[in-house]
Amino acid sequence: MTMRATLVAVSGPPGTGKTTLAHALADALGWPTVCRDEIKERLAAATADPGQDQNLDLDLATLEEFFATVSTHLASRTSLVAEAAFQDRLWRPGLEPLTEPGDIRVIRCVVDPELARARITHRAAEQPSRSVHADADFLRRIAEGEQPIESWIPISLDLPCLVVDTTQGWTPTLDRVVEFATRGPR
Repeated sequence: MTMRATLVAVSGPPGTGKTTLAHALADALGWPTVCRDEIKERLAAATADPGQDQNLDLDLATLEEFFATVSTHLASRTSLVAEAAFQDRLWRPGLEPLTEPGDIRVIRCVVDPELARARITHRAAEQPSRSVHADADFLRRIAEGEQPIESWIPISLDLPCLVVDTTQGWTPTLDRVVEFATRGPR
């Protein structure tokens, strides 16, 4: 029997602690981590042209690089943790083909929207690399009464899913998340 790799997709709206959990989980498992925002920040730094708005091109390049990297890991039978919002309509088309070379498990991070907003505000102020993301626009939309955190739509694929509340640490615990990530095929 050929061993299949596992892709643990850490998902959720902005500010729910996805990146923090993804890195902790990958460290606990000894697996590589692929984070969408980190790819976007690296691409932005490599292609910086202050006189040009390249956001759409940057978003597309980021999406392509993200899925190319994940696909390469799975093709080489390397299990990994991948983190992105994974909002259904944008990410399902890229995830569906990955069910062939690997087993996918979804972790959905959740937190109170007000705490998510506070986290987004803090990281936008503290992390200059965040300027390539739409944090300021996202916060403006919240201030204008929109509810972009609550309107996030999870992945609709029939995959094992574990909901993790990141309000204070992780509920369930990291040990339980590791167990979920490593259990055998359904």
